[in-house]
Amino acid sequence: MEDNQYYSIEIIRYNIPSSDYDTFEKAYLEAGRLLEASPYCKGYHIIKGSDEPDHYIVTIYWTSEEDHLQKFRKSEQFTGFFQLVKPFYSNIAEMKHYHPPLVNWKKQ
Repeated sequence: MEDNQYYSIEIIRYNIPSSDYDTFEKAYLEAGRLLEASPYCKGYHIIKGSDEPDHYIVTIYWTSEEDHLQKFRKSEQFTGFFQLVKPFYSNIAEMKHYHPPLVNWKKQ
């Protein structure tokens, strides 16, 4: 990913009990297909904590915050996406939009 390639980055932090790991991961794998089908989503990743395995972070890269909130949420992809992740809504610790990284360095 290039610096400033995306206008808005949505970060969602979840606290998922161990009894729901499989269900959560399967739901997001399926929901990811709907993100991939959206013209407003430019990429996403899902990471799981190693020292705190109940912690998951979902990062979604949107064309803009407005496109996410006004266009994606009114799209047919959103309906299916929301139905898949809705059971975990109460497990959200943070759901916010961020600007692209000020610094994005990676060793090649």
